[in-house]
Amino acid sequence: MTDNPRLSRVTILLSQQKYKEAGQILRELLAEEPYDIRYLTLLAEVHLQQGQLDNARQIIDNAIGLAPDEPHLFYIKSRIAAEEDNYDEAEKLIQQSITLNPYDADYFAFLSSIKLSRKQFKEALALAEKALEIDAQHLAALNMRSTALQKLNRPEESFSTIEGALREDPNNPYTHANYGWGLLEKGQYKKALQHFREALKHDPNNEYARAGMVEAMKATNLIYRLFLKYAFFMGNLTAKYQWGVIIGFYVAFRVLKSLERNNEALQPFLAPLTLLIAILAFSTWVITPLSNLLLRLNPYGQFLLNREQKISSNFVGGSLLVFLAGVVLYLITRQDPYLALAGFGFAMMPPFSVMFATTRSKHLLLIYTIAMALVGGAAVAISFSTGELFNTFTTIFLIGFVAFQFVANYLMIREDNR
Repeated sequence: MTDNPRLSRVTILLSQQKYKEAGQILRELLAEEPYDIRYLTLLAEVHLQQGQLDNARQIIDNAIGLAPDEPHLFYIKSRIAAEEDNYDEAEKLIQQSITLNPYDADYFAFLSSIKLSRKQFKEALALAEKALEIDAQHLAALNMRSTALQKLNRPEESFSTIEGALREDPNNPYTHANYGWGLLEKGQYKKALQHFREALKHDPNNEYARAGMVEAMKATNLIYRLFLKYAFFMGNLTAKYQWGVIIGFYVAFRVLKSLERNNEALQPFLAPLTLLIAILAFSTWVITPLSNLLLRLNPYGQFLLNREQKISSNFVGGSLLVFLAGVVLYLITRQDPYLALAGFGFAMMPPFSVMFATTRSKHLLLIYTIAMALVGGAAVAISFSTGELFNTFTTIFLIGFVAFQFVANYLMIREDNR
């Protein structure tokens, strides 16, 4: 491949992430040799790296038509499918690559990454170790092995593996970011910060490292550290166990409330417990955007948040102010409409906190949040005009708020279990 100076130039440009320039040269080469598999493969890679998945797929399909027994083509097509969250198709394609060439560590490492995304941690570990049998210094396989061991609660082996990867390439941004996330999961946020900082030094656009840096900075707060433990715990569970925790939490709350109502002697003990459970459940929705709001006071932290995180934190912070204002004004005036205002501010915090969450049903949570805001605003306006706390819009809003808990959990758990 290095005999052609232009092809060598493409290789250099790809290593420098200059995809537009690399694509231009490849199109010139393909104009001269339209059936060259090397050029088609690299051009598909260029489009894949730029997120132009439809173009990448069309090019790689053309290449497969020309060379149906070339395993690397199915590897690229598998990566395209994974980018689209089509993990069934991605697995099928990478298995085809392995069938055609069972001695390429890249293929086993990539299949390991898919298994990790699907929370099949034992299978991911076995595949990573298979890749390392082929190439003991394979960086992606070392990272996959480290992550799988972390998820299987074998931290010593995990850190030993990732440290080995850093010895192989001490400047690799993905390895530093991966190490940071492993440390963060184990509560070592100060050391995690160092690795996220190192990753961003070598690749300022690394989203994996940026997200980790945000979480590590917020973890300086004890309350957020406790929330992170819960988030990692839930994130490592498969869908049925996630639902088991959520439903179990809800059933326990209802049982305690029933005992509290029917046993007067137990009320002094159960009332604070049920209140604490309710606060904990509510806090899991709003702690992330509220902590993002606080992070914006940090002269460095504010630059780590993306636009959607900033907007979400603004709306949740605004809802909190509306809630507090409503409570204070009600205590001063004793007028019911201010209770409606407080309830509106309180109930809108969870939807605002997840309105930009990534789900397969694109924009559904945002649309749901806007609808709730409109209905709730109408309910408050009518309450102030009539002086009555409840009206038709209040009922619709309350039903929407209750339903939101299940809709949002369903969408996010489905996204988390692909």
